[in-house]
Amino acid sequence: MKLTIVIVNYNVRYFLEQCLLSVQKAIDKVDCEVFVVDNRSSDGSCDMVRQKFQWVKLIENKDNVGFSKANNQAMRIAKGEYILLLNPDTIVEEDTFEKCVNFMDNHPKAGGLGVRMIDGKGNFLPESKRGLPTPEVAFYKIFGLSSLFPNSKRFGQYHLSYLDEHQTHKVDILAGAYMLMRKTVLDKVGLLDEDFFMYGEDIDLSWRIRLGGYDNYYYPETRIIHYKGESTKKSSINYVFVFYNAMIIFAKKHFSKSRAGLFTFLIQMAIYFRASLAILRRFLVNIWCPAVDFTVILGSLYAIQAIYSQQTGIQHPESLLSTSFPTIALIFNFVMYYAGSYDLPQRLSRIFRGILFASVLVLTLYALLPESMRFSRAIVLLGAGSAFVTLPFLRVLYHIIGIKDYHLHRDLSKRVAIVGFQDEIERVKKLMTSTLEAPEMIIEVVPTNDFENTSDHFIATIGQLKEVTETFKINEVIFCGDSLSSQDIIHEMSYLGDPSIEYKIAPRESEFIIGSNSIHTSATLYAIENLNAILIPANQRMKRTVDVVTTLLFLVLSPVLIPLQRKPLKALANLFKVLFGQKTWVGFSPNKEQKYVLPKLRPAILEIGNLSLSQNNRPNSNDIANFNYAKHYSWLTDLRFIFQNLNRLGG
Repeated sequence: MKLTIVIVNYNVRYFLEQCLLSVQKAIDKVDCEVFVVDNRSSDGSCDMVRQKFQWVKLIENKDNVGFSKANNQAMRIAKGEYILLLNPDTIVEEDTFEKCVNFMDNHPKAGGLGVRMIDGKGNFLPESKRGLPTPEVAFYKIFGLSSLFPNSKRFGQYHLSYLDEHQTHKVDILAGAYMLMRKTVLDKVGLLDEDFFMYGEDIDLSWRIRLGGYDNYYYPETRIIHYKGESTKKSSINYVFVFYNAMIIFAKKHFSKSRAGLFTFLIQMAIYFRASLAILRRFLVNIWCPAVDFTVILGSLYAIQAIYSQQTGIQHPESLLSTSFPTIALIFNFVMYYAGSYDLPQRLSRIFRGILFASVLVLTLYALLPESMRFSRAIVLLGAGSAFVTLPFLRVLYHIIGIKDYHLHRDLSKRVAIVGFQDEIERVKKLMTSTLEAPEMIIEVVPTNDFENTSDHFIATIGQLKEVTETFKINEVIFCGDSLSSQDIIHEMSYLGDPSIEYKIAPRESEFIIGSNSIHTSATLYAIENLNAILIPANQRMKRTVDVVTTLLFLVLSPVLIPLQRKPLKALANLFKVLFGQKTWVGFSPNKEQKYVLPKLRPAILEIGNLSLSQNNRPNSNDIANFNYAKHYSWLTDLRFIFQNLNRLGG
């Protein structure tokens, strides 16, 4: 056997399916076996592999054993002359394996090989070729000198940025996303070091291949898409600690004691520096918009009060205003947060809704205040009125000046080109209209230049795709995976070269479309089974609010309520479990043969399958009830079920 492919998966079912479809096309000309090692995913990955890819050898781990150990499990039983470690969030070209194997056959001193990688927007990924991260190289990388002087042989060592990305080169380090190695070399230098749970293991093994007397090659004659960052969120603080600690393990293993000490010192500096930046960035991203709103509302109240005093001659105690005005502004912040006014992407409807709720609450609370704490109902009314003008104006301003993530009506402004044959285009259009608001425009593009349009609407050819994207200001291109080869898709992504365009792929016979805007962002997913209203942040907050408010009410009424329960003691215990977030009142019913991927919720006391009586006699009734609950979630549903089952709070 020529080739063994090993894919380690953890909760990236949709990426894995797309990856395996591309692998299936690429193995026709190479005698190979394919392993998928699953690290106890909870998203239905294993069931998907068993149902759709029966030719894959599936290894299911009972625990998440880490990247290194999972790869080693398959490598120990591999039969191929070459072993390829492949990430699940990749797409390979149809001739990728054939070209790489031929290159290795023609270069007997080659121990390992990596390929040219592009991200989900067609941009070259610099980690396709890397140098050894010595203390000096790490210093240049950590403090940005490698980015400032990419063409310098001194400062550009980390990503070898001074080397032509379109030429084949000998390199020190291969990328773990696509790492092809000769099995006889692995028998000599060893497999992945299992001290590395995640990150750094590719650097370690690449360097051991070099120390073993073999060469590693960067080979750009074939390309893969590497969406990057879906299995692990690389912007997280946890990533900073895990990645840089992996670098410390590498340094202690391969450098002299003095060099390892210097490297460790630099890495520890980098950990605290990057972690501090990550924490600060997260804080600023989350707080800046509410802080601006708070300042604007507070300023408006003081401005209105000044004009009011000037016109009426009525003065209010400064001590009263200095307490009341900030309190009003904070109430607006709090209510708008709960109403989803700060959820991204921004929606003017949510802004107005939040302002309306906040205004009603402020006016109600003001009416309940004692006379000594009131100042002027007119100022409160005018302050609320000013919020209806100033805050939406700010959102429009954010949109106009292009502040990231503050684009209004993002989905409604989608202008989409779908590339594929007619039956696939219709399938994708149906899927899109089932999973999001209708795009502003859909342009159909057939994947051939030899096409005669007999329909009553415009249909472009693949040769016109670039012209179409420019003329119609297309901001999303969806490729039908059954109509184009991976090679054609990658070529078109690279050829268009427009950073404002998002690219997605609709795999054959799938119920999802997936893509990633950049190497720094998570995937955008249109999937029928992922239409979960319960995942909307505002709904999650309201669900928790319903749990807390009803529990507090039940605690007050417990002397009357508990004796009515079927299980009084358990009901009393459940009150405290819900209050402290261990359980939720209403949630999913357990279902062993679960068809749909459901979001994680706290264990439920009132299971939705038992409450949806109309579903109980159907096959898979729990599955259907769970799906409908997630898809159409409303906090009013929770309230209704809770009060309809007041005697079942014990379960």
